Amino acid sequence: MRKNHIFSAKTMSAHLFQTFFLLLLLAASNIHAAPGEHSPPTTQNDDSYTIGAGDVLSITVWREPSLSGEYPVRPDGKITFPLINDIKAQGLTPLELKKQIEIKLKDFIAAPNVTVGVQQVNSKNIFILGKVNQPGRYPLNGPMTILQAIAQAGGLAEWAKGDDIVILRTKGGTQKRLTFNYDKVSRGKELEQNIFLEPGDTIIIP
Repeated sequence: MRKNHIFSAKTMSAHLFQTFFLLLLLAASNIHAAPGEHSPPTTQNDDSYTIGAGDVLSITVWREPSLSGEYPVRPDGKITFPLINDIKAQGLTPLELKKQIEIKLKDFIAAPNVTVGVQQVNSKNIFILGKVNQPGRYPLNGPMTILQAIAQAGGLAEWAKGDDIVILRTKGGTQKRLTFNYDKVSRGKELEQNIFLEPGDTIIIP
């Protein structure tokens, strides 16, 4: 019985050593292989961000450095790309734009592999006006509540009416007026007012 236990322990140790040795070999191969030397880079699979006018895109075409670079999205929502001229980017996700570019490049390149990333987010902004310490335009790079936006603007200025803040939101050509009571929300009351902001929202602090 004891011999069986000893044999099992030795067998397990041998398997562990083999596994560890294989992991070392894999790590060594990753260190010595240059990035992108044997295979194209991983394509952009971001399907959450919507490209807007003013954004700067980073577009890479595998093995085509002359086509790769930064491309600003014009006010008309298009970018100018070599070989295919103007192509619409506004309203698309990076993944959708990647597929559009690959389709158009097939007339010039065999099996094009394109990566699209957002280098600069300039199309998603909010505006904070009135009695805050740092009024102005702020980028909306991710989820942000009204309270967080006011904090980013340096907080309320002296004599600000925190109980009478207004958020103006335009949707479908119609402007909506939302109210926000900073005094209550900052004390943990009526937290449902502390909504997430959307691009183009204007916060007015009287």
